[in-house]
Amino acid sequence: MSEDAKKSGFDLDRILSQRISRRDLLKRGTAAGAIIGLGPLLAACGGGTTTTTAAGGTTTTVGEVKKGGNLKIGLVGGGAQDTADPHMSSFIPDDAINWCLFEGLLQYSADYTPEYLLAEDVSPNEDATVWTAKIKSDILWHDGKPLTADDVVFSFKRIVDPDNPLLGAAALGGLKSENIVKVDDMTVTFTFDEPNVVFKTDALTQRLVHVVPVGFDPVNPIGTGPFKMKSFKPGEGFVLEAFADYHGGAPYLDTLTFTEFEDPTARVNALLSGAVDAICELPPSQLPVIEATAGLVALNSKSGGWVPFCMNLSVKPFDDVRVRQAFRLIVDRQQILDNAYSGVGWIGNDMYSPFDKGYPSDLPQRVQDLEKAKELLAEAGYADGLTVDLITSDAVGNGAVAQAEIFAEQAKGAGVTVNVQKVDSAVIYGDDYLSWGFSVDYWGLRNYLQQAAAGSTPDAPYNETHWENEEWYALVQEAAKTADDDKRNDLIRQANTIEYNEGGYIIPTFKNQLDAYSDKLVGIEQNEVIGIPLGRWRLHTVYFK
Repeated sequence: MSEDAKKSGFDLDRILSQRISRRDLLKRGTAAGAIIGLGPLLAACGGGTTTTTAAGGTTTTVGEVKKGGNLKIGLVGGGAQDTADPHMSSFIPDDAINWCLFEGLLQYSADYTPEYLLAEDVSPNEDATVWTAKIKSDILWHDGKPLTADDVVFSFKRIVDPDNPLLGAAALGGLKSENIVKVDDMTVTFTFDEPNVVFKTDALTQRLVHVVPVGFDPVNPIGTGPFKMKSFKPGEGFVLEAFADYHGGAPYLDTLTFTEFEDPTARVNALLSGAVDAICELPPSQLPVIEATAGLVALNSKSGGWVPFCMNLSVKPFDDVRVRQAFRLIVDRQQILDNAYSGVGWIGNDMYSPFDKGYPSDLPQRVQDLEKAKELLAEAGYADGLTVDLITSDAVGNGAVAQAEIFAEQAKGAGVTVNVQKVDSAVIYGDDYLSWGFSVDYWGLRNYLQQAAAGSTPDAPYNETHWENEEWYALVQEAAKTADDDKRNDLIRQANTIEYNEGGYIIPTFKNQLDAYSDKLVGIEQNEVIGIPLGRWRLHTVYFK
């Protein structure tokens, strides 16, 4: 990395020099992983007739509300590492707790628009080096105490602690602990060494920077969300109870019971039998079953979630750009979409963040070209063939194993032997996670600069491809401090294009988000933009008929 890059205010080297174990701080948030820090604000009005506002802003009058009851939800299994700490949120069980118990200063709506939650205003100075956050005055913690600036300062200092930076630090653009300052009881300033024009939209909207109270104890978690912790058994499930003083309106339900299912078939069977009322991560192959079953409803939402093949540039054969280009030309993307995901999704083009304004949608769509792939491999010295291991796991999410197996068959046409190795979650996201030569993973939707900070910059916590390109990194650094939208988006296009040509990801498809629930439930609405899983709903305006 160049010295100029190291001097930038967006430098992640300092705050992330201590690598975070993927097993302990897995970046995923859905079964396959997280979308970004998204979560619907389902605002409620009091009284018998209510208007429910979905995360995307659609409002529907739902009539007389029936209050009370216990909503049972089936989640993808986590494990003994499940946590109620929102700054350590990793598996889908953690995220369900995070969204129901905790909130951030801002959040993204389902139409991908930043909206205020705990803050009433967040504004920069003229050069975006100082951001001032004004906190809403009517918000209570679960223990009845009011939210204040002290809590916000404590939360962000906890995240960027130089001795123990947590995962949210990656998005905070080099924010230093000493530059998080209380101005008065309801105002906090965040000061950066260099302009950070995306602090409000790309950082404060993330789930990993949710606010906790001063002295926060994950064993006895206190939040501002619509539900409170009642009981918690890591690896099994948890029960939440309604918080009557929630600032968005008291929940209609009395309790939420979340049960973890490691096996996707067991999760679907639990819904079919009525053991649960809703499930997250419906396998695409089971969508026709849900659609054909009376009393059940499928949520099928377009999503920016992606399941990449990750080529490690630090090891052979992927240290040669010709091999990486060849592997991208091996892929029949439509076949993977149809056979691994039952057609439930859309074609990718080896670039992430498809909803980012800087996404270069005009670049040629890659298609399978086995002859060109063989030609590139021959130029790289593999004219007589090539053998690689490909690591995959059901823990990555629905379709990840099938995707790997389909690629292995496709690769034969280019003279490449792919040995698919299916492992469990403890292995794929264990100590060897960042050293796999060729693997499958899952990422949820983020804006480009968010995603770069998490997975592509030289010292990102999850740089699984070992991507390092000074020209690219300089563009990312410059984009992070460029206030003009058009100029910033052009820099992002340039950076994206470099990754498209030289990077280590193969992104064949984007997955739709699939969930399912009983039609006894009211207040769950389809969103068509980014696909928020049910495990990320705050659920306070959901009720039984």
